[in-house]
Amino acid sequence: MRLFHSSFPALALCAATIVTGSTASAQACADPVSCAKQAGGDPSQAWARAALDKSPRHREYVTVEHDGRKITTFVVYPEVSAKAPVVVLIHEIFGLSSWMKLQADELAAKGYIVLAPDLLTGIGPDGGGTDALFMSTGTNDPVTKAIGTLDPVQVNADLDAVADYGKKLPAASGKLAIAGFCWGGGKAFLFATHRPDLSAVFSFYGPPPPAAAMAAINAPVYGFYGGLDNRIGAMIPQAVIDMKAAGKFYEPVTYEGAGHGFMRAGQAPDASPANKKAFEDGFARMVKELVANTSGAKKKISSLSSSRKPVVVAKTATPAVDCTKMDDMQ
Repeated sequence: MRLFHSSFPALALCAATIVTGSTASAQACADPVSCAKQAGGDPSQAWARAALDKSPRHREYVTVEHDGRKITTFVVYPEVSAKAPVVVLIHEIFGLSSWMKLQADELAAKGYIVLAPDLLTGIGPDGGGTDALFMSTGTNDPVTKAIGTLDPVQVNADLDAVADYGKKLPAASGKLAIAGFCWGGGKAFLFATHRPDLSAVFSFYGPPPPAAAMAAINAPVYGFYGGLDNRIGAMIPQAVIDMKAAGKFYEPVTYEGAGHGFMRAGQAPDASPANKKAFEDGFARMVKELVANTSGAKKKISSLSSSRKPVVVAKTATPAVDCTKMDDMQ
């Protein structure tokens, strides 16, 4: 089915209502739940919903089922004539947000079938997921708390089911890649230790898996990190050592001056120069490596260079943007 999005009031309109509207309207929008309802979701991501509404690509929600569990998944198809590789996107601790859907759409614009599962499906009120959790308070607090309750085994099972669904689509070429952001970046790296048919792995500012698990990785891993993200950045040198010892390909790039969460922050209307550049460079790099790894025969790990030393690019200072204060979110 095709998604038909209604128009969402911009955050600026919500703010204008507070300033110029009636007392009742001002009070209504001052309440987080009421303001979220007026905005049609997280008011801070109204810009992402507006951009998504302009997309010409076919978008749909599907329900992927496995072992009695149902996962709501956002799917975007590219406008191409040939069969396309599949990319599974794993969301941040903020769940399947409007920005996450926009990322899926923009990656589909580059020629990929993109599936973005809501791994919080069934946890929210009335069996809902991210949206239901957010709308229950008008804040991300219930969403981030729910992420902390997810069983890693269930997460891998959900991702397996979504990946299998994607690969079996008539329009799919059979090639599969995975990418994740923040919490999802760690899960993407970890999923690589579990799933043998991946063509490429893209981990955006997420922690690496245990060294003992790296021997099972069967695809090149590309890392994307913010120069001001010292919590995750401190893990990278050891990850390089561990991946090299396991004989695996790992290429971490640090975007100096960018903060944690720079892919989302770099697209926002108020993006700092460093976050904006890190987003642009990071997205371009992901697309470049997707082309290299999903076109033609799958490359063997042995044919790739061994794990490389961290690369640092884009030296511009900007305040760090942390997508999570939860240190145990891995």
